[in-house]
Amino acid sequence: MNAKVVLPLALLLSPGLGLSQPPGPGMIDPVGYHGLAEDRRAHRVGDTLTVLVVETSRASAAANTDSANDVQLSAGLRTNNRNRSGALTIGGSDTGTGQTTRSGALQAQLSVRVIDVDVQANTLRIHGEQSVVVNGETQRIALTGSVRPEDIGSNNTIPSTRISEAVIEFTGRGDVSAPQRRSIIYRVTKWLGLL
Repeated sequence: MNAKVVLPLALLLSPGLGLSQPPGPGMIDPVGYHGLAEDRRAHRVGDTLTVLVVETSRASAAANTDSANDVQLSAGLRTNNRNRSGALTIGGSDTGTGQTTRSGALQAQLSVRVIDVDVQANTLRIHGEQSVVVNGETQRIALTGSVRPEDIGSNNTIPSTRISEAVIEFTGRGDVSAPQRRSIIYRVTKWLGLL
């Protein structure tokens, strides 16, 4: 017994046999589908990852200067009855010591987004900002840089030390940071050498 399958004419004429239509209720969208065993690390534009910012820096410089100068002059005068002699000594020394030390530390966690993918260099360009307001004090952290996909951990995190071309900004504004900015009068008098 031969059974005939009759398909509607609209289904035969549609491209892809109707598969180009948006998925209906209960259907799986092949574009947005993520398998249970799929790698969840960021790899395309729009993906997010967490940066573990752990930055410490320390710089020091020291200089010593020692100098000494001595000038000695002596003269003598002899006559028949008397001998006269005199000496003049001028000496000076200078010693200078200078030292400067600067250190800083920053620890934070920041979610960033992939904004560009460089296929030739196999890097992801990332950018992210975060602002926190505590007791009227606004603290802002921003990060931009490039990462290699293989440096991203299995939990979708990356330490800041593995980011190339990293620019990390940490700024604060409010009641605490305001006194740290010198007034214009102080800066002018300091520049004139009055303070």
